[in-house]
Amino acid sequence: MKKLYFIVNLIAGKAEIGDRLGEIINDFNKADYEVTVHITQDADDASVQAEYACSAGFDLLVCAGGDGTLSQCLQGLMRCEDRIPIGYIPAGSTNDFARTLGIPKNTTDAVRWIIEGTPTACDIGGFNNDYFTYIVAFGAFTNVSYETSQQVKNIFGHAAYFFSGLMQLTNIRSKHMRIEYDDNVIEDDFIFGMVTNSSSVAGLLSMNDFLLDDGVFEVTLIKKPSNPLQLQEIITSLLNISTEIDKDYIKFFRTNKITFTSLSDEAITWTRDGEYGGDAFKNTVCNYKKAVEFMIGG
Repeated sequence: MKKLYFIVNLIAGKAEIGDRLGEIINDFNKADYEVTVHITQDADDASVQAEYACSAGFDLLVCAGGDGTLSQCLQGLMRCEDRIPIGYIPAGSTNDFARTLGIPKNTTDAVRWIIEGTPTACDIGGFNNDYFTYIVAFGAFTNVSYETSQQVKNIFGHAAYFFSGLMQLTNIRSKHMRIEYDDNVIEDDFIFGMVTNSSSVAGLLSMNDFLLDDGVFEVTLIKKPSNPLQLQEIITSLLNISTEIDKDYIKFFRTNKITFTSLSDEAITWTRDGEYGGDAFKNTVCNYKKAVEFMIGG
């Protein structure tokens, strides 16, 4: 019998995962898995437990929660030399990375996806001394995901992020910085930037033509607009895929390593996988190609 370590965040999303625990465990038992369940106790607990699962000889790690819980599990996995495959049961408010992997929204189907899945290597991001699954970002709206209360997320879902973001439109500030990647150096004022490995961001913005295992990330940078009308046009071009991207203000490229340096007297505040990612004057993002195996169904 194979050994499965099951990390569960009971307060993720609408906190419904607890009602399904017995059913989930039973499904894994029927698939010849001996299941050990751990309920997360605090923000860093999933990281510690994922590291334990690798060192204790488990065959599979399964995470039930939101993108933040999954990201914490990845912190622990990436600290291990012998990493075990990970399965993801999405139970959060947005579940961007689950959407990218193609994981079904229905819990029963997600469990079956794991049981019948094949370990598939995916890229993992390095961000200073931490790791991320699908996004690090700075600037406008990036604090929305971690400053919006869980109760509001539960009630309004994706719309909670959107409307919380709209309230910040009049307070957008630019960051003067130097950005270095490959043999390129950019110095300008930016209101937003993100490095992603995902088909969706906050359930709203969509990315096409990307791969999870190609060793590079997609980078999107938005320069400071000259007036409020230009800002509106930028937002429209981002949210409406039928609109041509405003290339004068939006820069898009791919790279496996990029460094952001603040050229002002303020550090850059980041979000990492939808959670607070810290403040620093110099930040380096790199790609660890095919670093972790995810269970991906056929």
